[in-house]
Amino acid sequence: MLLAMTTDPDPRPPRRAPAGAAVLREEVTEAIRAAVFEELATVGFARMSIEGIARRAGVGKTAVYRRWKSKLSLVVDLLSAFAVQGLPAPSTGSLYGDVRALLEVASHALRHPVASQIIPDLIVESARSPEIADAIKAALVDSQRGMAAMIVRDAVARGELPPGTDAYRLLDVTVGPLYWRLVVVREKLPKGYLDVLARGAVAALRV
Repeated sequence: MLLAMTTDPDPRPPRRAPAGAAVLREEVTEAIRAAVFEELATVGFARMSIEGIARRAGVGKTAVYRRWKSKLSLVVDLLSAFAVQGLPAPSTGSLYGDVRALLEVASHALRHPVASQIIPDLIVESARSPEIADAIKAALVDSQRGMAAMIVRDAVARGELPPGTDAYRLLDVTVGPLYWRLVVVREKLPKGYLDVLARGAVAALRV
């Protein structure tokens, strides 16, 4: 279809943007996105407002509304963008190495304001908003499950795990405890904690 669009003759002259049409400058868009993260971390979704976002970004409200129709659509868009920035699955050559690398990445990610302040707030809001619930699922659950599936698949191919191993259990025994420690309890991880957790996760997958 794309090829046809580029080769079919079209006698009509190309359309031009109407005079005075608004051009969405990328630097303004990025400033607004950064302001949304700061607002979410500072006041939460319920108290966040387009006015507050615009003020923090140093733009007028119109600049925000040109890009997003509401604060809900803005947050959903940001979470969706966050989802496509997923990291590649670790590939260290061993199950323990992959799990340990996953834990290292996850521990850093869970210290980020997006995880430690914003995500818990949005999880509460997701009970009232199917749009936020779907965006969180895409940004967090689906991407993490995909990474876990690749780690388990590679381990099965190397003979380290039996076929049919539940890949989702990997997240239960790794990211679950990390989230509890870093986001819910908000405690520093003891020295060697990730090593212990990685060994326990590997053992749990082999049960």
